This record gives sequence, C-alpha cells and structure tokens, in this order.
Amino acid sequence: MIVKIRNVNYHVEITGKGPPLLLLHGFTGSAENWKEFKEIWKEYQLISLDIIGHGQTDSPHTVFHYDMMKMVEDLNELLKKLGIESVHILGYSMGGRLALSFAMTYKNRVKSLILESSSPGLKTEQERSERRKSDEKLAAYIQEAGVMSFVDKWENIPLFKSQKELPSHYQQSIRSQRLKNDPVGLANSLLGMGTGSQPSWWNMLSHLFIPVLLVCGQKDEKFCRIAFEMADRLPKRVIKKVNGAGHAIHVERPQIFGTIVDEFLSAETHTKGGSINGY
Repeated sequence: MIVKIRNVNYHVEITGKGPPLLLLHGFTGSAENWKEFKEIWKEYQLISLDIIGHGQTDSPHTVFHYDMMKMVEDLNELLKKLGIESVHILGYSMGGRLALSFAMTYKNRVKSLILESSSPGLKTEQERSERRKSDEKLAAYIQEAGVMSFVDKWENIPLFKSQKELPSHYQQSIRSQRLKNDPVGLANSLLGMGTGSQPSWWNMLSHLFIPVLLVCGQKDEKFCRIAFEMADRLPKRVIKKVNGAGHAIHVERPQIFGTIVDEFLSAETHTKGGSINGY
C-alpha cells in the first residue's frame, strides 16, 4: 500500500495479526529484507516500509525531506494514519538509528526497541563534522558514478566482508535488491540521515526506560563495542552477541536472529532488566 506523508509516497507492507511490530531496514535496503521472517514472527502484525529514498518509496531531490527528525515525524504520522497507538520497533543499522531517534522522541508510543548493529550516533561535533564530509563525498560519488558502480564499491567495504561467505545465489539476491534503489535517494539519505547529521543520543540513553534488545555480530567488532557501551547506559536492556555473524545478522544468521527477536518479544523476562549472553 502507498501512504502519503509530507507529499512523499511511502511504500508500506502490512502482514499478519497481533501486536504491531514496525520493521526498519538499513541503508540500501528495503521492506524486502524482512520477508523471510513472516513465519517466524507470525504472532505479530508486521509493518515494513521502504524508508524515504529506498525501494518503492519516493526519492525527493531536496535533502530537506531526508532529515532524521523529519523522518521521525513521518513515522509518527504513519502510525496515526494506520490507527496504531503504540508499537514494537526493530531497526537495522540506519533503520536502528531511526528507530532509536523515534523512541527518544515518542517514548510513550514504543513498547520495546530492537536495535541490530546500530548506534546512538557520534559523541562529538568533531566526529560528526568528519563523518558529514565523508558522507558528502560518498553521496557525490553515487550521483556521478551511478548505483551499479556504488554497489560494487559498497559490497566490498570491510563491514560486509563476512557476507562473502554466503552462498553465491544469496549474495546475488542482496545485490539485485540494492540495485533497485535510486541514486538520488541513496545520496540524499546519506546527507540527511547519516550518522554525522543525526542528533547524538548517547547522553540520553539512561532516560530510556522501555525494554531494549541490542543484537550484534561477533565478527563486527566495532558495533559489538558500541552495543556493549550502550548496554552500560540503558536501564532495561538485553544484549545478544551472535557467533559467526558480521554486521547484517538477519542476513547471515536469519534463523538465529529471528529466534532472538521472537524470544525477546514474547518473554516476560524482558521487562526485568536484561542480561548479556551470546548465541
């Protein structure tokens, strides 16, 4: 279905019945990324959307539309239009940063938060400034070289090295989905929603009292380090470190990831403070 917000047409998919679970994909992803989890999370109403600039959602030419906090407002408006008062949210990487930003802004609308390989942003203005410059260069490259050249480059960054171990047909499926994106949408997503552009939530984590699940891949040392540091600050958290996985746990270990999320959502223990363990 198409939902129009701020003159942007959002592609939204809704399946199943039960407590609503909003699914937010990462950079270069789309709602397609969550299709194989429909059976695992069949007790929930799954709401997956293509974030602005991705998939079948519009890719406006003005960066204004991509601002992280404007996206937070768009999610709020989407839930209003769907008649949903509160929701569980799962976000991966960029989608995790959006999910956390939404939870920080609308705490009463979020039942629980699941962050896969994500962060609260960068701590200092110097870090943010350096990241913005880096993202500006990459955004310019995407628009000049095109999506195919960018995807060739993106697939070979160290963050996704572990995905090279996946079967070739699975790697091709991921590549095909990435190639469907619009270069303008990807470039503007970097400029508007990049880690250097969004607010830093590090100092506010101690005020987030909803249950939070943090999931990281054992091969992704950087984001596991971030996850454990976040866990030290969050009042109600569970952290899961998945052995043999890199940045995209839902891609590399889908059954384990699906089970971790399902157990977190269904277990009564997730309201009692949390634990740290691995799979």
